Amino acid sequence: MMAKLFTSMKEAESWFQSKFGVNETFDATAKNINLWGMPSLMFYINGLIDGPTLTTLLVEMQEGFEKNDEDKDDPEWFLSYFPFYALEDVNERDTLLTSILSGLVGFVLPNGYVFVADLRSSPGRNPEEPDTEKVIRGSRDGFTENIIINTALVRRRLKTEDLRFEMHQTSLNGKTDVAITYMKGAASEEHLSYIRERLDEIKHDGLTMTDKSLEEFLFKQRFQPMPFVRFTERPDICAAHLLEGHIAIIVDTSPSAILVPVTIFHHLQHAEEYRQSPFTGTFVRWLRLFGALLSMLLLPFWYLLATHQEHLPVMLNYIGPNDPGSVPLIVQLLIADIGIEVLRMAAIHTPTPMSTAMGLVAAIVIGQVAIDVGLFTGEVILYVAVSAIFTFAIPSFELSLTTKIFRVFILILTAILGAPGFFLGIAFLVYYLSSLKPMGVPYLWPLIPFFPTAMKRIIIRYPMTIDAPRPFITDSPNRNRLS
Repeated sequence: MMAKLFTSMKEAESWFQSKFGVNETFDATAKNINLWGMPSLMFYINGLIDGPTLTTLLVEMQEGFEKNDEDKDDPEWFLSYFPFYALEDVNERDTLLTSILSGLVGFVLPNGYVFVADLRSSPGRNPEEPDTEKVIRGSRDGFTENIIINTALVRRRLKTEDLRFEMHQTSLNGKTDVAITYMKGAASEEHLSYIRERLDEIKHDGLTMTDKSLEEFLFKQRFQPMPFVRFTERPDICAAHLLEGHIAIIVDTSPSAILVPVTIFHHLQHAEEYRQSPFTGTFVRWLRLFGALLSMLLLPFWYLLATHQEHLPVMLNYIGPNDPGSVPLIVQLLIADIGIEVLRMAAIHTPTPMSTAMGLVAAIVIGQVAIDVGLFTGEVILYVAVSAIFTFAIPSFELSLTTKIFRVFILILTAILGAPGFFLGIAFLVYYLSSLKPMGVPYLWPLIPFFPTAMKRIIIRYPMTIDAPRPFITDSPNRNRLS
């Protein structure tokens, strides 16, 4: 039922000035206009609205209207004859304020009734392929910073009435739009309730880091190094997870969607595996899993063999430098490994035309000179570079950073305790990962606890024609994916 928000347009203008001040911010605009000869007041934020469309509407409503003027006092008349489809009435002042700040245009009638028209035109870019999730063959569109575009990209792939976009607003000042996206009947109601409750608990003033800030609030991540959610900028990956019973969280102003619940193996998957034949996709998956394992264990294991050459068989006596130099081997490894990470950071913050030149200088000049002056041995540069290449093969940027941290941890333990330290570091890592249960889902599932059938699907990329139920971890009420 419609309700009057103001007693007059003058009261509405005073309310607007109390919120934004008088001439204190140029973009908050209150304008007196005439609609069909009826005086009205219009509120909007300049820069968030579609100016040409608004101008067209106003021009059309400047002319007289062939209807009894007395009917114009009825708000239903305005709602019925307004020449734009996205118009609705507002019954609360806080709702009106949030709508204006979100890019809607408010219309205040002489009798105090208020309507808002969705004429948003948020600044942003067009969908394009994400740099971090490129594929050789496949779609080239990706999420943008506009939540409306992002939901449309998902809807385009899932033309079903079961697809839901549940809108929420979080934070006190930011009032960030968050869409909980799921397939009704496939997603777990328990998981949905968990996300809704955590969103309602957020009392922070703003989520300027959008999706990453939201992850920390949802899972109380604190100083946990492992990523508890999967980020994706590809709508096809998002749609595939929705069909499996996962939940996607789309945050306005973020080009990434949050996927939950996930395990560590979701961070090691890539769309390229499903753009190739099952056999080739399985081969690519093995390479990626093998590379992720070696990225963490290659350096510590090589250091263990290099410092205990008396236990090596004759065929492996080439392992380890003949002349380790004056700098301890562990120090060389740590400096080189950290140096590569610094170079990666420098490349990100360096303009593109200069980053290639910087990489060549770092790789050829600095590396070679460091070997010539005796700071590094050739083998150290080799194995550190190979470990870095394996790390780059991990699709998830968050997991690749965490892998480097654990690699340094195991390396230091190996340097202190030798072989016991190497295996103790691996045991501690397995124990830590198996103890993580974000949203009640074991992080190492289906390895720990062991589910043979599900583990086979992790190792092997099965053909799409073979029926695969929804994953057990999604707790889907209907695991059958066939109609």
